[in-house]
Amino acid sequence: MIYTTQIVRLDGLVLVASVDDSQIQEVGELKQQIRQVVKRITPSSEPRASIESGKYTMHYVLNDNLCYIAITEKPYPKKLALTFLEDVRAEFQTSYKRDDYLNPQLRPYQYSEFERFIDRTKKTYQDSRATGNLGRLNDELKDVTQVMTKNIEDLLYRGDSLEKMGDMSSRLREDSAKYKRAAVRINWELLLKQYGPFAGLGLVILILLVWRFW
Repeated sequence: MIYTTQIVRLDGLVLVASVDDSQIQEVGELKQQIRQVVKRITPSSEPRASIESGKYTMHYVLNDNLCYIAITEKPYPKKLALTFLEDVRAEFQTSYKRDDYLNPQLRPYQYSEFERFIDRTKKTYQDSRATGNLGRLNDELKDVTQVMTKNIEDLLYRGDSLEKMGDMSSRLREDSAKYKRAAVRINWELLLKQYGPFAGLGLVILILLVWRFW
């Protein structure tokens, strides 16, 4: 089941939020943490991710400095949740001009009328076992199979990151190469320290022998 859905700019401005009648305390607490999660997201963050919290999961899709967020039950398929958000994103960015929704003077909830589209779309996605949704899950054209998954406690309180997995791999490769070069340098320094005096003494003896018998 899909609960709340929001569209939030990376500066924290909420453009639209669906009305959620759920009285579940944990869902309400997770909604309160949306702002904290958005603060951790940057333009270089992973473009799609699922953040788990107890029995529920917060999913987001990042595009053009906007974060499309939905909270679902944990068993709800991640691929289906992210496909839902991709549909919301495509319709929003088709319906409104980029210069308008990124305008610094924009007021909160400026696009509240878009909630009607969110509610209509959410109804078609609510039952993950419905025929249409099973088709969406099997649609290989939807490139949402590789999804970063995080725990909200690790993200908010233990300094975990939403950095792109590809960027993290590149940085790890760079760090590995840097440490390898440092290890080679240290080994050479140890060799020089250990055998340098003997090499120097041998060189002096060789010079003396050459000078003596030349």
